[in-house]
Amino acid sequence: MTLHLYDTYSRSLRPFTAIEEGKAGLYACGPTVYDYAHIGNLRTYLFVDGLRRALAFNGIEVRHVMNITDVGHLTSDADSGDDKIEAKSARSGKSAWDIAAEFTRAFEADLQQLNILAPTVWCRATDHIVEQIAFIRDLETKGHTYATSDGIYFDTARQSSYGKLARLNRAGLQAGKRVELGEKRDICDFALWKFSGTPGERQMEWDSPWGLGFPGWHIECSAMAEKHLGTYFDIHCGGEDHVAVHHSNEIAQTEARHGTRLANFWLHGAFLKTGDAKMSKSSGDFLRLQSLVEQGVDPLAYRYLCLGAHYRSSLNFTDEALRAAASGLSRLRTSVHALGPAEGEADAAWLARFAAMLNDDLNYPRGLAVAWDLLKSELSDGVKKATMARFDEALGLDLLAWQPLEVAVPEAVVALMAARELARRERRWHDADMLRAQMREAGYEIEDTAGGTVAKRVRRSD
Repeated sequence: MTLHLYDTYSRSLRPFTAIEEGKAGLYACGPTVYDYAHIGNLRTYLFVDGLRRALAFNGIEVRHVMNITDVGHLTSDADSGDDKIEAKSARSGKSAWDIAAEFTRAFEADLQQLNILAPTVWCRATDHIVEQIAFIRDLETKGHTYATSDGIYFDTARQSSYGKLARLNRAGLQAGKRVELGEKRDICDFALWKFSGTPGERQMEWDSPWGLGFPGWHIECSAMAEKHLGTYFDIHCGGEDHVAVHHSNEIAQTEARHGTRLANFWLHGAFLKTGDAKMSKSSGDFLRLQSLVEQGVDPLAYRYLCLGAHYRSSLNFTDEALRAAASGLSRLRTSVHALGPAEGEADAAWLARFAAMLNDDLNYPRGLAVAWDLLKSELSDGVKKATMARFDEALGLDLLAWQPLEVAVPEAVVALMAARELARRERRWHDADMLRAQMREAGYEIEDTAGGTVAKRVRRSD
């Protein structure tokens, strides 16, 4: 059984073969820490986590590197506008360094709540200025750069392969000229190093061979990926919005310096949408994970929601969909808990069925369906539990750690439960429904699980 992944670079489903047997280098583009991550951002990191867990499920040791962009990401992909973190600093009155630290901590907390595995290596752009300058110097020596009054730029005209990842139509872009070129020679050229401008204007700036300034957004990932994973590693991934600009520019830089496309596989997750629009931090109108928590939503219900859609398919977020996911997670938890302790080994045939779904380009929706089928199978409860524990290594729902809340049920309600159970055994469905209604009137809802009937305290609508 072989893991197959959809490679954006080749536009094909390819069998995954590790560069070094039994190991995989994985680089995932992390956040620009000028604001909180929204749930659309977090869907991308859930996809990356699913990829990492699928690799591990196949016995592959993963070295997972994620960057923190804490400098250099401008408000425009055309290398104009303010640095997002410096701009946030100006609005808030906090230092740029404090802004970056605050939102890095918030991002890490979001990952923990979603049970996303921490990267093997966290790398911050501001900790790798030396590596970025060395990279640019090498590009300069090889003739791939030019200087303007505001910075050092990468000359994309030197590369006939530029934009292959995105299948860019360079002629069409030139004809459109949708952005002001300024001193750039080509619409596709991009900044490697930006000059600071007015003295004291910026908080984050460094000396360089070209003058005081700061690195461009794209150079950081090429430099940090090379330092922590080498010049050619297994998988680079991120959101689909990175294909046309950020990842195309990363490839261009590394091809110019080392002659490789940086990663063997390029994987991209689709947007989360609200209605017909993708969620965006820059619009100022976005939904945080903490917003869901404050509404009483378990963060893992959002993880369950994302598991229900393939990572390359857009997912439309609605309150109804989230409620359905929360209900599904609750039923899965109670069903798994009712199995009792795990006994024996996980069932090999069921593991193979589940692995087949993961290995089909991370088909977690079908993998989740296999988990539900397992619960209805003829296996003993103990083996089901042991098998589900292995499934959950990939699903990441922390199913075995879940415990039901203890509910002190009044004797009168216990009596109603017993009477309802008797009515059900005797197939007196009308009486069973009446008794359930009486229990709800008393303030308790009941849920029928594989392990029996569970009473839950509910809030009266009146």
